[in-house]
Amino acid sequence: MYRDQAEQLRKNMQVNDKYSHGERATVISVISGKGGVGKSNVTLNFALTLGQQNKSVLIIDLDIGMGNIDILLGHQSRHSIVELFEQRLSIQDIIEHTPNNISYISGGSGLSTLFQMSEQKLSYFLDQFGWLLSSYDYIFLDMGAGVTSDSLSFILSADHCFVVTTPEPTAMMDAYAMMKHVHQQNKELPFYLLINRAESIREGRKALARLQAVSERFLGKSIEYLGILLYDKVVSRAVIKQVPFTRFAPNASVSKQLKQIVSVYLSESQPANQKVEHTFIAKFKSFFTER
Repeated sequence: MYRDQAEQLRKNMQVNDKYSHGERATVISVISGKGGVGKSNVTLNFALTLGQQNKSVLIIDLDIGMGNIDILLGHQSRHSIVELFEQRLSIQDIIEHTPNNISYISGGSGLSTLFQMSEQKLSYFLDQFGWLLSSYDYIFLDMGAGVTSDSLSFILSADHCFVVTTPEPTAMMDAYAMMKHVHQQNKELPFYLLINRAESIREGRKALARLQAVSERFLGKSIEYLGILLYDKVVSRAVIKQVPFTRFAPNASVSKQLKQIVSVYLSESQPANQKVEHTFIAKFKSFFTER
């Protein structure tokens, strides 16, 4: 089992050397202000496209009660992150590998357990997460719509935060509210904005410009543009077939648009900060204990 909890926590508060030196994963939290904007589908296909660029990618489904990465993949999950605690499985045991060359960890129906960790569970989780950081190039945290105090630590601890929204006024208003809440807790976290299901490039650009203007005026923060994905019926057909749309129709306009977005992200984004105090583990401990 575990040593004395206090001793174990002190030990784990010092980021483990084997995970904190050299190359490590870039952790990306993916958020949206409201549900139904295609956040998980964008996350999955973005990750898949990264994989096609010879990047090792893992998705962790952290959408409480609404996780659907496995459904979008048409893949039956054997384990979930809940079993990391309930059955003391290792993080390697619960990773799902699919024919689509995507690895993911399912959230499971009892995911709320993860957001309410004791000090003992926190130490175990972070020790296991350290292995992921040293094993992948990118780790996506697919968060639920909106934000709770319990899930906020995951969002704030990421290296980058992707914000997915549509041009609809309510979706954009909720996306801004989400960014404002996150920014108030971590002003250093960079936002990358993606407009999904735009009817035209013009509409998408207007949405990007509007959110940028509001963010600069009221938050004093500039937003990085990821890009625009136009509405395409092929996405719905791919969802019905439970195949990622970039695999279902690789030559479709939306697939080509996403490939271009990923290429720009890879060429322009800043790599994860390698300093120990800026690692996901160090930040997560800080944000989690301050709740």
